Amino acid sequence: MIEIDGNKKSGSGTILRLSISLASILGEELHIYNIRKRRRLPGLRPQHLESVLIAAKLCNAKVKGTTLGSEELWFKPSEIIGGEIEAQIGTAGSIPMLLMTILPICAFAKKRTHIHVNNGGTSVRYSPTINYLQYILLPMLEKMGLKTQLTIHKYGYYPRGMGEISLTVQPCKKLSALYLPKFGKTIITKGLSVCTFLKNRKVADRQAKSATQRLRDSGYDVQIKVVYDSSNPHQKGSSIVLFTQTDYGVLLGVDEIGELGKSSEIVGSNVAEKLLKELKAQATVDINLADMLIPYVALADGNSVFLTRSMTDHLSTNIWLTQKLLNVNFQVKKSGKLYRVEKSLS
Repeated sequence: MIEIDGNKKSGSGTILRLSISLASILGEELHIYNIRKRRRLPGLRPQHLESVLIAAKLCNAKVKGTTLGSEELWFKPSEIIGGEIEAQIGTAGSIPMLLMTILPICAFAKKRTHIHVNNGGTSVRYSPTINYLQYILLPMLEKMGLKTQLTIHKYGYYPRGMGEISLTVQPCKKLSALYLPKFGKTIITKGLSVCTFLKNRKVADRQAKSATQRLRDSGYDVQIKVVYDSSNPHQKGSSIVLFTQTDYGVLLGVDEIGELGKSSEIVGSNVAEKLLKELKAQATVDINLADMLIPYVALADGNSVFLTRSMTDHLSTNIWLTQKLLNVNFQVKKSGKLYRVEKSLS
């Protein structure tokens, strides 16, 4: 049995998510305790609970401890089948975080997985936005051999959520290594600025204009698509995502959400500043994608290399956990202002 103390390293929900994913793939029973112990509301929140329950459906697992607030969980997986899956968070809990739990499991399913997630948040605090997954994470995973298709039916924001998406994942017999040891030359920078029922205030345009101006002032041209969404009549909100591609296969991305008391101009300026930090550092993987990629890199054939500008708590935690559960070795070395992350077989 795999024993994991959820209070180690970052002490965050990422330990729960990754433990569930890897235990499912390994087919080994998991006991995890002290789940999110240091958080203001410790234990399983609605999005964590739904992630565990959906993972259990995917691999016909027996579970114990699946109640809201539970700080201890037993998870005994069986064969990963896949198929048609329905999920419902019921709050503004993060849909992207749920998807990040089950996506590695779906990659190793016997058949195609189609998951429909309803009543959750697509663009909320402390989580990547659904468009970050659409334009950065999923395209990078496709480079590694994982084919997916994401459809956004409704955007969902704090406090009510009510977002809705569908994701189809094709089984992947093996993942390819990720080799990104240098930045290369910028080919194009694009973006998507979205707002829901805020067209009268031109929120999406203002976000895009502010981001465009800040990037152009620094010598970068950018093409930002503006979307005025009306998919969710019960929730108003906005987000913006930017991403840069280079001739060496690098895809850097950043995002930002709109919030009460934060002007659209500030939202656009903030997201542009985030991208400029990545571009000026010449990272090959942005600081948010770095920790998300670790389980896929760990499970991939061969050695992988990428450069990131910060060793975040999530990145450190994911490296620690994958090394603990899988027969892999990560080496992290400072390379100028960047961190070189290399995975090799033990």
